[in-house]
Amino acid sequence: MIELLKYVFLGFIQGFTETIPVSSSGHLMIFKKLMSVDVDFNTIAILTNFGSLLAIIFLFRKDIVKLIKNFFKHLKTKSSSTKGDYRYCWMIVLGCIPAGLMGLLVSYLDLFDKIEDNVKIVGISLIITSILLFVIRNFKGEKDDSKLGVKEALTVGCFQILGLFPGISRSGSTIVGGMSQGLKRDTAFKYSFMLYIPMSIAAMALEITDINMEASLLFYYMISIIVSFIVTLLVTKWFRKIVNNGKLIYFSIYCFIVGTLVLLFLK
Repeated sequence: MIELLKYVFLGFIQGFTETIPVSSSGHLMIFKKLMSVDVDFNTIAILTNFGSLLAIIFLFRKDIVKLIKNFFKHLKTKSSSTKGDYRYCWMIVLGCIPAGLMGLLVSYLDLFDKIEDNVKIVGISLIITSILLFVIRNFKGEKDDSKLGVKEALTVGCFQILGLFPGISRSGSTIVGGMSQGLKRDTAFKYSFMLYIPMSIAAMALEITDINMEASLLFYYMISIIVSFIVTLLVTKWFRKIVNNGKLIYFSIYCFIVGTLVLLFLK
């Protein structure tokens, strides 16, 4: 029973922190320091992230189907009714390029090897996330999906690079990037998660060889994935309301407090 609760807890932590701007990877590193348990945290991180990915795909399934359908329809018909979705798809591609290239470089050169277990880096990164969220706390742009252009896509893409660092939230940095360019809150939110899907798939493809699938742990891994899926689904819906209501200051305060505590008390 204790073993089961351990994996339920880890799935919950991943699901709860993946899509809100507090950094799931940072929190897993914190709990890795706090919990003296025999767990392959790398495998758990990859598998529970897969659960979160499935949840985001499910949540945005209508948007995804519509975009894919209209993209290929526009290639054939060049209809004005599908032009907006066709263009939006290319903005997703463009927005993924900066972090995608940096991610490949980081993976190839193993640039994060020396800091991947350094919890102090997480503390600093959480404080940086806090500052970013505080700066844009009152921003309320006017640009909708139709106004999302090359400049906006590349800016958000560059902000997404920050999310590669443990402790800096990917969703937080991309939403900050979008809102800084005058996107409406919900437009920035949606675009952030449209970028999340291909980036998460690419990250999993790079990390798949790191998964250690022990037969004796398959049941527990499945439980973690299911818990991560359910919690991510519920939390993302809640987070969308928080963003639209302009309440990102709550996450700014949380990140500052946790980041400070990490710097003061964890080694």
